[in-house]
Amino acid sequence: MGDINYQALEFDHQPAEQSHKHHPVLVVGAGPVGLSMALDLAQRGLKVLIIDDDYRLSTGSRAICFAKRTLDIWDRLGIGERMVKKGISWNVGRVYFQDEEVWRFDLLPEQGHRRPAFINLQQYYCEGFLYEQVAGHPDIELRWKHKAAAIESLPNGVNVTVESPNGSYTLTADWLVACDGARSPLRKMLGQESHGRSFRDRFLIADVRMQADYPTERWFWFDPPFHPGLSVLLHSQPDNVWRIDFQLGWDADPVEEVKPENVIPRIRALLGPKAEFELEWVSIYTFACERMDQFRHQRILFAGDAAHRVSPFGARGANSGVQDIDNLGWKLALVAQGSAPEALLDSYAVERELAADENILNSSRSTDFITPKSEMSLLFRNTVLKLAKHHDFARKLVNSGRLSTPTAYVGSSLNTADSDAFTTDLLPGSVAPDGPVTVDGQKDWWLGRLANEFTAAVFCNDKLPDDSVLQDLARLQEKEPRLKVILVLAPGLALRAPANTAWVQDHQMTLARRYDALEGACYLIRPDQHIAARWRKPDATRIAAALRRACGQETP
Repeated sequence: MGDINYQALEFDHQPAEQSHKHHPVLVVGAGPVGLSMALDLAQRGLKVLIIDDDYRLSTGSRAICFAKRTLDIWDRLGIGERMVKKGISWNVGRVYFQDEEVWRFDLLPEQGHRRPAFINLQQYYCEGFLYEQVAGHPDIELRWKHKAAAIESLPNGVNVTVESPNGSYTLTADWLVACDGARSPLRKMLGQESHGRSFRDRFLIADVRMQADYPTERWFWFDPPFHPGLSVLLHSQPDNVWRIDFQLGWDADPVEEVKPENVIPRIRALLGPKAEFELEWVSIYTFACERMDQFRHQRILFAGDAAHRVSPFGARGANSGVQDIDNLGWKLALVAQGSAPEALLDSYAVERELAADENILNSSRSTDFITPKSEMSLLFRNTVLKLAKHHDFARKLVNSGRLSTPTAYVGSSLNTADSDAFTTDLLPGSVAPDGPVTVDGQKDWWLGRLANEFTAAVFCNDKLPDDSVLQDLARLQEKEPRLKVILVLAPGLALRAPANTAWVQDHQMTLARRYDALEGACYLIRPDQHIAARWRKPDATRIAAALRRACGQETP
């Protein structure tokens, strides 16, 4: 399709021959989460059917902020570079109170990362790029205008009744991944509900097309002169489109507020009376912070907005959904292929329910700061904002949206506890940090070398491990197809290892510093790039035991 504007792009929804056959995995929902899920599973060798009750991509920009962690995941799925190339990269945010700036923050202050802290990219581009990647994969079938009308959960699979333009039919699947959005018909079919908190406030989204020389930063105003007593958010998107969010208050009339004659004056008050612009998309939203009690129901697993919802402040919605599939994909593939027990999927529910709680907590706190519910809360917020201009302690209290960061699964049963001392906070369960490396003289990035497997990273600074250790690691790889061993070499260190041993050179010693490996270390990294275990020296026996635990085959 090329790099076209995907907004409201329609697809041929006439179905192919209606298949009643059995499918290994059925994904319901072709949004960013569902499409990412299908790509992840197909990369791991599973055949996937996706059905969606619509036949077009998202209308309007909707989710636009995609975090570094999400970009790292999309890199693994082969689509990250295209997202970044089209998107607007940014790291800096500014916070204003009334008519003055009170705080400037940088979300990625250090060098040596492949991806920016965030990109802004309209959801229809995100979905379009993912769709093209899905359409080109031989192990994924996508059926538009096919609606899951009824489901029956069985001990060994799922029966699904599907409605399509050519009539209804039934199919069976070993596993069903529900990515069907915040209203999730599948959740209702199972008699499940989401529980949490609804917020009595309304916000106006206006996507404005205009030529502007503003920097690519996130600007947030509290109580500005052009919108007194309320808040405003501004940041850029591709194609000279700018996202503006206006807080309106609960009493605002959602029908009246979206009319151009009411939207345009608000924008002119922000941009100035002579600003030239056109409206591309306008919407009113309210929101809730809530989640399902359990994300796994036998052979049915929920992900994305179907499982949890948060306010848009902090960009924790779509990002947490993509991180759901990052957690689920490798586990479901191992179970489906018989390489791990089905109980491994319980850890998906535990870990991502923890992440949902963390996102809900942060999102709720952001919303309470942005929209104080009492005079005392308002006084506290305004005092913090006044102090933030001059005092660092107050800046830490400013909350215009705690922006999305990955959850560390530090309490997971899949982790092997530290037995050696480390000075970094990369506890088992943390996300493995990235860094620049070289391979055969060519520049590359560490996370890109991890692929979709478990990786034992052996840091070699002064010398290589003894021959006996290298041979033990080589034998472990031969016996364990789930594992890849990579030697991380300091500059100038000559490689002397078995011919099939993978290696990278840590030419700036960035990884050695970030992993506290200046004196050598060994890390076991999961396929979703979370750390499963770490030691000061490599030991094939300990690595094998930690691998079994990370696959749900041993308990602590």
